[in-house]
Order: sequence, then C-alpha cells, then structure tokens
Amino acid sequence: MKKHLHLLILSLLISNAIQAQGLLNKSETVFTHQDTLRGSITKERAWWDLKHYHLDIKVNPSEKTITGSNTVRYTILSADNKMQIDLQEPMKIFKVTQDGKEQKFIREGNAFFIELSAPQKVGETKEIIISFGGKPKEAVRPPWDGGITWKKDKNGKDFIASSCQGLGASVWWPNKDHMYDEVENMLISVNVPGDLTDVSNGRLQSVKKENDGTQTFNWYVSNPINNYGVNINIGDYVNFSEKYKGEKGSLDCSYYVLRDNLAVAKNHFKDAPKMLKALENWFGPYPFYEDSYKLVEAPYLGMEHQSSVTYGNGFKNGYLGRDLSGTGWGLKFDFIIIHESGHEWFANNITYKDIADMWIHESFTNYSECLFVEYYYGKEAGAEYVIGCRNNIQNDAPIIGKYDVNNEGSGDMYPKGANMLHTIRQILNDDAKWKSILRGLNSTFYHQTVTTKQIEDYLSTQAGVDLSKVFDQYLRDIRIPVLEYSFKGNTLKYRWNNTVPEFDMPVQVLLNGTEVILKPKTDWTELNSPSKIEKLEVDKDFYVFSKNVN
Repeated sequence: MKKHLHLLILSLLISNAIQAQGLLNKSETVFTHQDTLRGSITKERAWWDLKHYHLDIKVNPSEKTITGSNTVRYTILSADNKMQIDLQEPMKIFKVTQDGKEQKFIREGNAFFIELSAPQKVGETKEIIISFGGKPKEAVRPPWDGGITWKKDKNGKDFIASSCQGLGASVWWPNKDHMYDEVENMLISVNVPGDLTDVSNGRLQSVKKENDGTQTFNWYVSNPINNYGVNINIGDYVNFSEKYKGEKGSLDCSYYVLRDNLAVAKNHFKDAPKMLKALENWFGPYPFYEDSYKLVEAPYLGMEHQSSVTYGNGFKNGYLGRDLSGTGWGLKFDFIIIHESGHEWFANNITYKDIADMWIHESFTNYSECLFVEYYYGKEAGAEYVIGCRNNIQNDAPIIGKYDVNNEGSGDMYPKGANMLHTIRQILNDDAKWKSILRGLNSTFYHQTVTTKQIEDYLSTQAGVDLSKVFDQYLRDIRIPVLEYSFKGNTLKYRWNNTVPEFDMPVQVLLNGTEVILKPKTDWTELNSPSKIEKLEVDKDFYVFSKNVN
C-alpha cells in the first residue's frame, strides 16, 4: 500500500512539475484559425524583420491594469503593407501611428492587422508606435496557465509578475508573437508605485522619479530575446550582488528578493554561481554576459526569463523540497535555480522556431540537472539522477507537437528527452566528444532560433553516427525499444522490437559479465560466443527494455 501511495504522490508531483512549465499535452485538441494565426509565419509577419522594441508601460496594481505603448522598429524584407501584431483579449490596441500619422487596423480575435499607409520599401528600416492597455488575463495558478500574477507579500505590499510561455507574451503586451523572429535588442520602461521596484530583463539603465510619486525603471536588453522571455517583476525588492569569474571574464550576478527574505536568500542563492560553474563547463560560456545574470523572487514557482530568471521554490532544495528523481541526488540542489537557469543556454540562447520543437528547450535543460549532479558528485551520481527520472515518463504522446498551430508536445520532453540524450551519450562512449558536442551546439547556434532538424542533423554529424532513427523513436513515437534475445549454447540471437522501421541503435550489454556492444536491427542477428552463454544484462544507461524470448 505504501509503495502505491508513494507512486501516486510522485505521479501527482510530476504532473504539477510538467504543468508548471505549461506543457501538458492535449492530444484531442481541435485547432482553429486563431491557432494558425498565432502559430504560423503568416504573410503578414513574413515581410518584415524585427529590430527593436521599446516597451513603455504603466502598471497600476490597484486597478490591475497595464497601459502604455510599444515602439516597433523593423526592416522591410519584401514589399507589403499589411502587418500582423498580436495582443490577446481583453487587452486592446487604441492607436497605431507611423511617421506621426494614425494607421488603420482591424482586429481578428487576438491578431491585429495594420494597414500601413506609407510605402514600405525593401531594405528600409521603419517604426510604428502601438498604444494599448487594459486588464490582462490574470494567472490563476501561475505559471501553469500564464498571465499576470497580482499578489501581496506578507507585509501587504504588491507583489506582481508576468509568466506567459506557451500562451504567449501577447497576453500582456503587443508584439510579433511568433518565436521565429527574435527582436535584436529592447528597452523596457516600467512605471510602478513609488514604494515598489520593477526588475526586468537586461541591465538597469536608470530610475526616474515621476511628479505623481511613481517611479519608472528603464531596463536595456542588448542581446536578442524571445517574446515570452520578456518579463516584469514588481515588489518590495532588496538587492545583493556578486561577480562571477567565468569563461568570458567577470559576470555581474544580481539577486532581487522580498525584503524579509534577504538573509535566507544570501545563503541559499549560493547555488547560482555553482550552477554557472557547472553549466559553463558543459555548455560553454553563459550566453548573456552583456546583460548580466539575475535571479528574481517571484510569486510563482519560476520561469526562464532571459537574464532575469524568476524564482519561487521557497528557498528549498529539490522541487518544492522533493526529489523528482527519487534517488536522493535531487535534494542536493535547488531544482528551480538549476533548471530555470539552464534554460539560458537551451531556450534563450538556442530557441525553437516552432513550439512543437520545445524538446530543444526542455530535454537539454532537464539533462542539465544530471550534468550539474555529475559535475559536483561524479558520473555515477549524474547517471543515477537521470535514470531515476524515468519513473516520471508517461509515454502518452509524441514529444514533438503539431507544427504551425502553437502546439506543444508531450510533457515527456522533460524526463524522456533527457534520457534520450543520456542514451546518445552512451552510443558515443566518448565523454570528451559528448562535452564538445554540447558546447558546440551553443556556439554554432549562438543567439539563433532553430528547428529540430538543425539540432538533430548537428548531433548526428558531430557524433559521426546517423541518429535519425533514434530521434524518430524517442521524439516521434511513444514506444520504448525492446531488445529481444535468446541464447542456446554458445549462440545468441537478438533484435529490436517495438520500434520504428529500420531502427538500428547499438546497445551495450553484459554477456556473462563481459561488456559487449551489440548492433541489433529489427531482424534477428546471431552472435557466436567462445563460451556457453548463461546471462545477458542491458546497460542501464540505455533507455530501453529487454526481453528474454527463450
């Protein structure tokens, strides 16, 4: 009974962990025209290339409103004059201007189509100014459902934050809400009540005290940033900082927490430089030295907002004090600090073009937890951690979602994706090469948006092994390969079953206690041993099943 209760509790915890990133797969989803407008590169998006945003807003906690403007600078790629800008109900665009002239626009659900009156000449750079406002969707269980969180701290002061992965940044501000086109740089100006602080992405340029007693915080992001990575965090914050001596020199690390949590945070946030040391080792330099690294307390679990990672794990190790791997290793570190910061490499540096390929973010970042454990506690500990996470795999739906409709794949992209990567590492059987591949990903695709094909091809090319069937099996299928075998005397027969066609992944086994690399295919293969075969065990580092069919 205790075992079943433990499994039930663990299952619920994992479900919440997956939901916390907004990743529960909905296999029965019926897609609409709005899904296409949100999830595809429409012709009204394709003709212009984002260069700069200036998001200039006033946040009014008492009314739960956000009002202001977004200046959008863009370069014209092809001749057109109809532009799509996204802003979700109940938020509204009040006015759009270009060159001081009002522009006509119509609303189609969450998409606004602007008819630009001036000629849009190829190669030119132009701007529009969008005035907007309203009461944005309130996040009921952030960050599960996305939106704005309006809370109070224990002293009764406002504690406010945004979280919008999946749902989209257009839930609270107007933008080109598709991941393929990242803005190159951004100014974020946030006006808040005078007794509060706003923390957003990038570096704080200035704080202006306004005549009405409010303050405006101006943050500048000098690197490309994806829309959902843009955030506001508003509260009675206090700040402490340090410098981390990293691979690219001195990295400014700044921490913002509620006033009453300063003492505990100063001790607990020591995991942040430990994270930087481990993940720079595996993935290469932190990708945003110019914009600094910040860890910001938030009124929800946490998110990977670029250079402004949000934190709400209660200053506990594990996931809200629990070990999702069930091995004990997950209690050696704060899950949110390591996981959400790991996204600086996979999500913020390397970003999917279509959310269907979210495995690129989550599989590598889930795997980064294993690599963190390995860096500090050894290779066996790291392996135990990632293998322990297999208990959380549902195998309910493919990891890759539907393209062009803003559809996320199965939440298995976390533990199953990490175990796929761990399995690929075993295929290589060369730790130095594997580390070189991980670092090479972050340099080759530095500050880029990518497709799964680019990542899959890179891994195959650098590994020197055709991994296409491995990716098909683990990303596009829900079955786990089964190594079927039988032996009689000195002869071993083996094959892969429960696989995609022509699956041919090599696998390491212990044959009578001796390590042997088998190269099974979906047809039976025979191996003759110099001695009688009595026992076969599959290396546990491979995420496969085995079956003796004698």
